[in-house]
Amino acid sequence: MRSSAVLLLLAPAALAAQANVHASAPALPAPARLSVPAVRASAMPNGVQVRIVEQHELPLVQVTLAITGGSRLDGQAPGIATFMAGMLDEGAGTRDALGLQSELAYLGASLSTTADWDRFTVSLKVPVRSLPAALALMGDVVMRPTFPAEDVRRQRDLRLAALLQARDQPNALASLAFNQSVFPAGHPYALNPTGDSASVARYDSATVRRFYEGAMRPDRASLFIVGDVKEDDVRTLMTRTFGAWRPTGAAMPLPAAPPVAQHPATTRVWLVDKPQAAQSVILIGWPGVERTSPDYAALAVMNTLLGGSFTSRLNMNLRETKGYSYGASSGFSYRVVPGPFSASSSVRTNVTDSSLVEIFKEIRGVRDAAVPADELERAKAYVELGIPGTLESTSQVAGQMAQLATFGLTLDELPRLAAAVRTVTAADVQRVARQYLTPDRAHVVVVGDLAKVKESIEKLGLGTATVLDVSKIAR
Repeated sequence: MRSSAVLLLLAPAALAAQANVHASAPALPAPARLSVPAVRASAMPNGVQVRIVEQHELPLVQVTLAITGGSRLDGQAPGIATFMAGMLDEGAGTRDALGLQSELAYLGASLSTTADWDRFTVSLKVPVRSLPAALALMGDVVMRPTFPAEDVRRQRDLRLAALLQARDQPNALASLAFNQSVFPAGHPYALNPTGDSASVARYDSATVRRFYEGAMRPDRASLFIVGDVKEDDVRTLMTRTFGAWRPTGAAMPLPAAPPVAQHPATTRVWLVDKPQAAQSVILIGWPGVERTSPDYAALAVMNTLLGGSFTSRLNMNLRETKGYSYGASSGFSYRVVPGPFSASSSVRTNVTDSSLVEIFKEIRGVRDAAVPADELERAKAYVELGIPGTLESTSQVAGQMAQLATFGLTLDELPRLAAAVRTVTAADVQRVARQYLTPDRAHVVVVGDLAKVKESIEKLGLGTATVLDVSKIAR
């Protein structure tokens, strides 16, 4: 009994002490200086650039081949770049798609082929003991794809079906409408990278092969190899696999960089009807900024506190405070020429207008008032401490190397970025917000039940509202 009484008497004091312990966040030491792995660079006589990073912690190797081009080469055949990239592993060398995947699985390897706005990518991840055999398969995919007519027809029909399905997907419609509003007609970023029904319907094996021969060139290729390898050995292996790669057709010229998109004179509102939709998809934005901008570090911090993290102002407002949405975010898309800035959220239909008000309030808020010191420090820590996490695996290191190379940068950019983030001030954040956030010259896209939301949106007086035809957005 006495011991129980003593415990009861001590309990309030213990609870008070515990409360004091958790009254404030623990102090964190300054982040350690970021160091990046050494990169060994060379080039093959056929023009293929080789970048090697030795990492011996695990018996794995990542081989990423990046080829300059991508969807900006589509020209008069919208979507052909992503289609061709997807066909590379549908049959190569002497193997069909099933045979290729069976051998990769036997070797414990995974291989993927993709294209984005600016490049084609073929990625191979494999245990080091299987590297020679898996690399031979990768070589077939890159240099000897077969593009079987039957498989081209099958994949073409699947893409046509996906294009039809996109007409019923609010997020897809919002993305298409947004790109078409921000970028002028003819700009590659205004186009759907998966093409349109009229273009895709014309794809056949000959069309895909002609595009491959003009676009997949060794003199535009870079190999990024990261893993449990020795530089001399893997260089010999890469030369044996890709050293004899020669173009098989006339080069498809890389188009001149498209002009940087211009901001609208005043805010424009674009509405897309989705009858009986329970939610409205909102996308607000304008042309962004180049990746090599000297303001990149300040922009990263500014966007982190605006909409680039879970505790950002947009997400905490729309999700936590108002309960309008499961989430809200913002960000800059960095491409060869500036992509867009966008703020987005999916919100309940009956709060569409209120959500627009809150999004614009947060965008203007970061422009109009200096960010408090504690919020600034959290955002800076979020950005800086997140950089090492992008280098955790062989795949991430190779991916960072390939992505940075798109902008003429190397891994040495990452320590420079970390150091630059540390020096960002509240004045820097407000300066870049005022310069790059233009809420009075925005494109606002809303996809939802217009019978319920159109009138209330127009009453906000954001700008001229135009209803877009779904059949013209998703063709």
